[in-house]
Amino acid sequence: MLMGQRSGCQEKSKKLELALSETMKAEAKIQNNEEEAEELKAKDQRLASVFGVADLKNGAIGLYNVGQSCCLNSLLQVFFMNIHFTGILRRITVPPCAMQKRRNVPYQMLLLLEKMQCGKQKAVSPIDLACCLSAYRVKLFVQHDAAQLFLNLWNLVKKQMKKPELVEELSNLYTICVQEHLACQKCSLETKRNSNMLTLPLPVLDSNSRALRTLEKCLQYFFHPEELTDHNMCFCEQCGRKTPFLQSMKLVHLPQTLTIHLKRFCFEESAYIHKLSHYLPFPQDLDFNAVLTENQCQADDSEKPPVQDGLSEQQTYCLAHVTSPRRRKSIPGSFPCSGVCCRAKAAWQYELFAVIAHSGSTSCGHYCAYIRSLTECKWYCFNDSEVCQVSWDDVKCTYGHSNLHWGETAYLLIYMKKHPQ
Repeated sequence: MLMGQRSGCQEKSKKLELALSETMKAEAKIQNNEEEAEELKAKDQRLASVFGVADLKNGAIGLYNVGQSCCLNSLLQVFFMNIHFTGILRRITVPPCAMQKRRNVPYQMLLLLEKMQCGKQKAVSPIDLACCLSAYRVKLFVQHDAAQLFLNLWNLVKKQMKKPELVEELSNLYTICVQEHLACQKCSLETKRNSNMLTLPLPVLDSNSRALRTLEKCLQYFFHPEELTDHNMCFCEQCGRKTPFLQSMKLVHLPQTLTIHLKRFCFEESAYIHKLSHYLPFPQDLDFNAVLTENQCQADDSEKPPVQDGLSEQQTYCLAHVTSPRRRKSIPGSFPCSGVCCRAKAAWQYELFAVIAHSGSTSCGHYCAYIRSLTECKWYCFNDSEVCQVSWDDVKCTYGHSNLHWGETAYLLIYMKKHPQ
């Protein structure tokens, strides 16, 4: 009888040990699953904080048109595909109450970005952000100008960011600094003034209304010195009267993300807005030092590359940047360019990141965006809710055509500064 009881106790003890072992295994499995889930979640968060919309596992996401919002949609896609901008956007201060959240543009942009990255649908609606913008006179069901809407949207984002360091980063990311130089032609008086701008507004016609045929020609025309005479004369304090002046512009600082505005919409004498659709090619790679003169590219000290140790003052030139063979021979100590040899030159080399194109007329038009993924190096066309991969030849179709006034024409060009090797 006692042995039977003892045997029953041993069997019961083994069952308890087995049950406990299975429970511990189950708990360990649950813990491992939780750790894996947390690790995957952390990985997704790291990815989301670094990459742009088209670089996540869900692919490129479109935006539904919610009341002639094609212009807004195109600009938003350019913002969201810029990993430098989204890196700033993800560090904003979240507004404390619901009312402030509804009226805060950066926060609504962040919510839309999260919706695009976390959803599984091919397109999402930007209606909450559009309603937020309508409180700041950015209306729905209105034909917007992309350059003006870009300025309004950027200013709202900058104004509503609470952290000073983020405001500074946003300014450094987009702001262009130029120096306006005025010289009196009657005396030696000279004045200089620095000013900031968000876009380079390049005319596509010269002073005689002739078409400028390349982007490089537009840049050279914009920075070419202009004589201010007749009714354009300025008052000279030294002369005490209005005199002819020579006005010139110089580049002082170029940002990481450079936006060029091709002024294809012009006013005629009848106040009618006319669209200029002539052929105007733009390069994938743009080097300002090769397009403009040394006097037009006077970078501030923060953008000048360091001078190599052991170089004399005469060795601030290099063979790569001296185009004349006779001039090359006359410079003692000239040598092949190593990338940091030119004292006065900044590393102003850019590659095309996005094109916002306009089709149709000034009164009845449509915008779409061509954007190059920064990690995949592939081009995408964002046409409201439709997104597809395209080739460089497709992007070149936005060069324009003088006989196709309703055709697709590049309006905003967004270049990204090349990283030094």
